Amino acid sequence: MKSRKKMTVNQMVLIALAACINTAGGQAALALRLPVYLDSIGTILAGILLGPVYGMLPNLLSGILMGMTTDIYSLYFAPVGMVTGFMAGLASRRMPELMGRVRGLRLFLAAALITVPGTIVSSLICAGLFGGITSSGSTVLVQLLSHTPLGMTASIFLVQVITDLADRTVSLFLASAAAGAVPDRLKQAICGQQGRACGP
Repeated sequence: MKSRKKMTVNQMVLIALAACINTAGGQAALALRLPVYLDSIGTILAGILLGPVYGMLPNLLSGILMGMTTDIYSLYFAPVGMVTGFMAGLASRRMPELMGRVRGLRLFLAAALITVPGTIVSSLICAGLFGGITSSGSTVLVQLLSHTPLGMTASIFLVQVITDLADRTVSLFLASAAAGAVPDRLKQAICGQQGRACGP
């Protein structure tokens, strides 16, 4: 029977650091009422370096932390970040250049791949549980568009697609740059290998 690899201390530290990055980014976006969220930078970084399964953990942790302290909505939207981390892990296995500074069309395509599944989950949560009203700055856009012929549901989806793609593009750029800045020796300490995501 094949034994399953255990999570190392280095990997646990990276996941905890990624959760802290998520929390700091999310708090900054919330305080400034930005139309992007900035709470998935750490999640995408973990997904790039550790793979899909471990990539889901930082947003679960930061969602619980922020949901219990400063922003209750973060708890409800934690599944969105988990999907984002999973997709970032899958994308890094298909696109090894995410381990460095990815730019241009490749950045946009990777961001779209990471964004779409999470946007579907996010739109369902936002429409079903909150009727389009959340703590994000994008709520203002939803409320403005909901008074047009689009209506509430279509407005939520439209704003969610635009804001999520913008957020994931910025977050992916920063996470990819951070992954590229990690020395190879440290990547080996975290992953035991180079050039692709490690972990399940």
